[in-house]
Amino acid sequence: MKRQWLLFSQVVTVLVAIWFVVVTLKPEWVNSQRSPTFNGVTLLEAAPNLSGAPMPGSLSPAAKVASPAVVSIATTQAQTPKQDLQNDPWFRFFYGDREDEAPQQGLGSGVIVSPEGYILTNNHVIEGAAEIQVTLSDSRRAIAQVIGADPDTDLAILRITLDRLPVIALGNSDTAQVGDRVLAIGNPFGVGQTVTSGIVSALGRNQLGINTFENFIQTDAAINPGNSGGALVDVNGNLIGINTAIYSRSGGNMGIGFAIPVSTARQVLEGIVRDGQVVRGWVGIEPMELTAELAETFGLKQTEGVIVTGVLQNGPAANAGLRPGDLLLKVAGQPVKNVGELLTQIASLTPGKAAKVEVMRRNQTLTLDVTPAQRPKPKLQK
Repeated sequence: MKRQWLLFSQVVTVLVAIWFVVVTLKPEWVNSQRSPTFNGVTLLEAAPNLSGAPMPGSLSPAAKVASPAVVSIATTQAQTPKQDLQNDPWFRFFYGDREDEAPQQGLGSGVIVSPEGYILTNNHVIEGAAEIQVTLSDSRRAIAQVIGADPDTDLAILRITLDRLPVIALGNSDTAQVGDRVLAIGNPFGVGQTVTSGIVSALGRNQLGINTFENFIQTDAAINPGNSGGALVDVNGNLIGINTAIYSRSGGNMGIGFAIPVSTARQVLEGIVRDGQVVRGWVGIEPMELTAELAETFGLKQTEGVIVTGVLQNGPAANAGLRPGDLLLKVAGQPVKNVGELLTQIASLTPGKAAKVEVMRRNQTLTLDVTPAQRPKPKLQK
């Protein structure tokens, strides 16, 4: 028995040694089935991924979860009176066919957020559109109905009627951190659905002059024309923002893109679907960034913050005791840093419900109860 075991061990040792020599000196003999050769050139092919699992660090699972709910939006703008004349035979006789005045078309993206067919997108994507066509990732198409729009945040709500709609899960944009990995999904330049990756570059970006209420998530994930209204998702495929704008000198991506947080988008969605409009708070003040000159004028030691330069007579702020020269410190417990943040904080207040406002007056801190009214609609410019 011992001799047989010894013989077996020796045979195994010799075979392993032969295998080692062959692998070292003639690897093509071992890889002959997956090492094609042409004109004396041998190519080594990687072993197939039989498990089908994504590569380590891959964002493929997030893309697979979120992509089906991201749609392409094509709009046709309403004709102008000049365009309507194209159908007049006398106009065509004198002026010919004016192809440059044909109805304009636009492209954008959107995100399905409800099995009932509600879609979040940007207001500037569908503004002035005579017809809106939505194309799903599975190539199904539908004409969308505009449920409502909120130009102050550049958001719009559409609705389509189709069965078995893919729906994206809403994440929590309030917990996003600088450095988090994200994906931007949309239809840039109309080439088809595209996924790009990056990180959250900054939070709370405002005073950019894009919207009335700004609280953008900044990202370096590539966002280009046509991505507007598309999804910014986290590594789990949850929606954390609606891609809206880019900073660019050339019109293309330069690594600075902005997305509206899903917390804002959800508020707009719920307001429009429930009330037909977004209800926001309003207190009737005129705020301004505090400068050294203003601080000296109103006798303040601080040189940073937001100062009240005007108070509407008989408005909510005036009735609560706010005065010109008050330095706003906090609104409903949230610190005030600049005018943009202040407008957003006041807008988030519930009309008719009192809120604590902390101010500094002549270097003394006061707490006032302000009951906001509903923000009036902006007057149409003539």
